[in-house]
Amino acid sequence: MRNVRVVYRKYDGKLHWHQWMRYLGEDQYGVWLGAPAGAIAQRGDEPEITMPAACVQLFPRDKWFTASFNDVPQKTLIYCDVTTPVTFGDEEFTMVDLDLDVVKRRDGTFYVDDEDEFAEHQVKYGYPADVVRAAQASCDWLVAAVMTEEPFLTTYKKYLDQVR
Repeated sequence: MRNVRVVYRKYDGKLHWHQWMRYLGEDQYGVWLGAPAGAIAQRGDEPEITMPAACVQLFPRDKWFTASFNDVPQKTLIYCDVTTPVTFGDEEFTMVDLDLDVVKRRDGTFYVDDEDEFAEHQVKYGYPADVVRAAQASCDWLVAAVMTEEPFLTTYKKYLDQVR
């Protein structure tokens, strides 16, 4: 069993969310990692939190997002972070969180979160124009894809089964 440290940073390099997850495999959508209910995650140097449900994360190659798929009882089914493309290491995956989030709840409701933070951080961190364009394009694509395309419809379920 191979464990991978997942490290999200902010554009200024500051540590954001991080945790250890188990390597589950790779398919045409990217690399899949999973964590059982009770796994530990941490934002920056804040106190650790215990995850109430199993989850799997998708780390696509050369795409500007990552995606989390949560088991019950989480109200959020799918949570996509718009990020820089993932840097894949043997023991660590890293990426920069670019604020925008595309969220699908278990009840079917859907929204884009943190658009205000994305606007603020473009100024605060001086996001280059190409980063802004890529992040917005990824968000726009996710808005449609999360409701209509794989791996957001059923593909993730076989990976979630592995960590339940």
